[in-house]
Amino acid sequence: MIKKAARCAFPYTIPIFAGFWFLGMTYGIYMKVSGFSFIYPMLMSLTIFGGSLEFVAVELLLSAYAPLHTLIIALVIQARHLFYGISMLDKYKETGWKKFYLIFGMCDESFSINYSAQIPPDIDRGWFMFFVTLFNHLYWVFGATTGGILGSLISFNTEGLDFVMTAMFVVIFLEQWLKEKKHYTSLIGISVSAIFLILFGADSFMIPTMLCILCLLTVLRGPIGKAGEPE
Repeated sequence: MIKKAARCAFPYTIPIFAGFWFLGMTYGIYMKVSGFSFIYPMLMSLTIFGGSLEFVAVELLLSAYAPLHTLIIALVIQARHLFYGISMLDKYKETGWKKFYLIFGMCDESFSINYSAQIPPDIDRGWFMFFVTLFNHLYWVFGATTGGILGSLISFNTEGLDFVMTAMFVVIFLEQWLKEKKHYTSLIGISVSAIFLILFGADSFMIPTMLCILCLLTVLRGPIGKAGEPE
């Protein structure tokens, strides 16, 4: 039963492998050129398993010790998983001990597969979701570790590589913009960021901006959700 669930889950995760492997390698190399051993991306990808947060964590590790700042940043970046979790409550029922790993390992890609996959009736649903989550997790760890090791072995000009985090968030923003029928969330993000950048300056605007965006998206969740519904 377990092997059958693993074989059924694996094909769903093949497209994720390419993306996770490439982005994970970029993250590992970025960690290395920032002064960290490959052990750091390996352990962070294994225990944090949050792509955007892990890129941000590089800057947090290089900055002054600020636990409250770090906590707020982590909560805001990963806040979308709260809504993912609510959507998966019924699906995670009766999965036993696997539920704890499913909760920990739920990323955007695993959520998409586990939420929408048509699981054959002869496949155990809990084991299917477990292996989808496990495979995606291992892809990310493998990519990040490989990048960290290659960053140690290969000598090349890494000037400008630290721009990868900025580029990644620009791509994420553009993808979100293209997916939206109404650009309410994107416009909220742009306008609030611009206003708070002017008010607080580049060194202090991040936390109030994120808190304000989170509050606005929570308050306006109903209208924004209706705007995204098909006409």
